[in-house]
Amino acid sequence: MSDNKFHPLRDYLKQQDERELVLSFEQIEDILGFALPRAAHRAEWWFDDLPQHPKLQRQAVRDAGYDALRLPEGNRVRFRKSSINWRQPR
Repeated sequence: MSDNKFHPLRDYLKQQDERELVLSFEQIEDILGFALPRAAHRAEWWFDDLPQHPKLQRQAVRDAGYDALRLPEGNRVRFRKSSINWRQPR
C-alpha cells in the first residue's frame, strides 16, 4: 500500500535503534505532517487491525518492526520492537 499516509512514521521508526521509545502525540504529528484524529486518543486505535478493516497506522507501525501502545495519560505512545513480549519483566 504505497499511499499510506502513515509511512513517515514507519520510516522514522525504521531509523531508530532503540528497542523501545515513547513519542508524544505532538512529536508523532510533527513526523507525519498532520494532526492525529481524535480516535488516536483511544488505546485500541494504535493496535486494532482487523483483516476486513485494516488500519493504516497499525500497518505502518508493524512494517517498521514495532508494536504501539497508547500510554494511560493519553497523549503519548510507547513503541516497542515487535520481537519483545509486552509482558516481559525487565
